[in-house]
Amino acid sequence: MLASENFQIHHYNRNSIYKPYDEELASMAKQLTTTADAAGLDAAQATVEYGNPSKQMLGSSSSNSNNNNSIVANGLPSFVVSHPSAEFEGFIRACVDEIIQLAVFQGTNRSSKVVEWHEPVELRKLFDFELRDQGESPDKLRHLLRETIRFSVKTGHPYFVNQLYSGVDPYALVGQWLTDALNPSVYTYEVAPVFTLMEEQVLGEMRRIVGFPNNGHGDGIFCPGGSIANGYAISCARYQYAPESKKNGLFNAKPLIIFTSEDAHYSVEKLAMFMGFGSEHVRKIATNELGKMSLSDLEEQIQLCLDNNWQPLMVSATAGTTVLGAFDDLLGISNLCQKHNMWMHVDAAWGGGALMSKKYRKLLNGIERADSVTWNPHKLLSASQQCSTFLTRHTQVLSQCHSTNAAYLFQKDKFYDTSFDTGDKHIQCGRRADVFKFWFMWKAKGTRGFEAHVEQVFEMSEYFTNKLRERPGFELVLDKPECTNITFWYVPPSLRQMERNQEFYDKLHKVAPKIKEAMIKKGSMMITYQPLRKLPNFFRLVLQNSCLDESDMLYFLNEIETLGQKL
Repeated sequence: MLASENFQIHHYNRNSIYKPYDEELASMAKQLTTTADAAGLDAAQATVEYGNPSKQMLGSSSSNSNNNNSIVANGLPSFVVSHPSAEFEGFIRACVDEIIQLAVFQGTNRSSKVVEWHEPVELRKLFDFELRDQGESPDKLRHLLRETIRFSVKTGHPYFVNQLYSGVDPYALVGQWLTDALNPSVYTYEVAPVFTLMEEQVLGEMRRIVGFPNNGHGDGIFCPGGSIANGYAISCARYQYAPESKKNGLFNAKPLIIFTSEDAHYSVEKLAMFMGFGSEHVRKIATNELGKMSLSDLEEQIQLCLDNNWQPLMVSATAGTTVLGAFDDLLGISNLCQKHNMWMHVDAAWGGGALMSKKYRKLLNGIERADSVTWNPHKLLSASQQCSTFLTRHTQVLSQCHSTNAAYLFQKDKFYDTSFDTGDKHIQCGRRADVFKFWFMWKAKGTRGFEAHVEQVFEMSEYFTNKLRERPGFELVLDKPECTNITFWYVPPSLRQMERNQEFYDKLHKVAPKIKEAMIKKGSMMITYQPLRKLPNFFRLVLQNSCLDESDMLYFLNEIETLGQKL
């Protein structure tokens, strides 16, 4: 029995604030009745029962019991108004019950599959993707809901270690549901008063944790992902050092050069291309054997720019690279940025969560000297996607760089303090209230709760690494991983006696894809693999789900070994 069946269905008072809306619909019904009379229909057939998905706009509900939205006389389509009237309550509760049972609990149970895999051609046959002229029944919609869950990857499953996000945090989930229900757009205080002040509070606390001077003085915004946050860094740097670019663009200007490591996230290059710099103006700095940016190569590349009369604009350092989890030398990079008058950005989208831990924040020493920081709570801190922030020590640069003062939205003669209308400093107009889920998590757990979460996942990554060293056939790419990325090869017994020549590496390169295929089709776990420069394919296990324990670490090793030992 569904939990919703225990809830009393709510019926709102027809004399409430909805009365004018009812009267408007009644007027519409009268007009449609006139149309129906002209078409020879019975007046009783021409009633409007808005909000009830089992009734028609025109015509008898029994005239087509299998179709909620039939086409009736004169070709007038029926419709269900986009309003959650009382008749929808049972349907909404039933759907939420399905989601809670199947996605939240069953989908994250260790005994269930991470994914029920089907090839695209097969999935098209199994799932009803087609869009039709007529709407579907409530029963069909609930069936589609269940099927969507069934065929989707359960990214909250403990054995989903495939990406830099995982888990289902209950507080973040509730927070995301609330903001979806309220459907706000956070650009002016008048339409999002709570979320506007909430953003100010959360971003201020994050800047304090980063260590910006004067108790976190500066500015910040929530962004639609870390890629866009990195784009904001490029935009702010350009304005800071070439303010005329806001009006003139990059035409007839000295070339502006961006520096980042060869292991940095691809978004730095992608956003530079998007913003008109061109990929040739993004210089990829070599990394050392640990994946850290080479300071000597960086300095050489900066000098090369100066010799060519180009302007070194910014360095985008990385705190937790995507593959190896490496942390660049932020203090050394800061010194070079200061020496050459450059903007320093730190992409801590992945590793920023370590700032919450007194034990592990040392990995980011020097971040407090940055001009800007990207930090994604939806990664290491396990907030629901998406939850990404851009933080800067400069109080005005976001507004000065991006504002256009649209008079229809950011009027200066409002009845309240319009400094709280923050939307003009964003490149977006409409913007989700991503802050609430993170704020709600923070209120529930406290900073110490986040610290315990971070230390748990680091502890498990260290345990996994130690156990991996003890297992025959497993070899680490990095002997001492810095973050919770553990990169490794599994060498099947058939290859262990081979000479380590090109033939061996060609065969090893095929092992990880075959094991990945087997685990996906089995549904037992999901872990990613990739090559890196001259290295053959290796696995990358990433941990940010603090429900994982030592038995799970052993499960990962056992499952990979079971699937790969006969290759």
